[in-house]
Amino acid sequence: MALVNVTVNNRLYEVGCDDGEEEQVRRLSGVLDKRVRELAALVGQVGEARLMLMTALTLADDLEQAQRDVAEMRQAVSAMQTEQKTATDGADALVGLAKRLEDIAARLESP
Repeated sequence: MALVNVTVNNRLYEVGCDDGEEEQVRRLSGVLDKRVRELAALVGQVGEARLMLMTALTLADDLEQAQRDVAEMRQAVSAMQTEQKTATDGADALVGLAKRLEDIAARLESP
């Protein structure tokens, strides 16, 4: 297990993570630090615990919105796939009809 030192809102924290995940922990702590600083600029230093809670709530809201967006995109993709299948089935039917018409025309033209 690796230990990573990160700074959030000017406070140093030591965080444990699996080996190889150190850079991700640093990157994510940077995201958290940025959000904490943005929120602190809006509401002031309201205490570490409250500031962290408010930041966690805004990040949870972002995550929930992203999950809704993904669900909507999946529905849109599913609808497009259904439309594509319908169009493909229609095209296949038209190809079949065209072949039948060609066969009929060939029979009519032959003596």
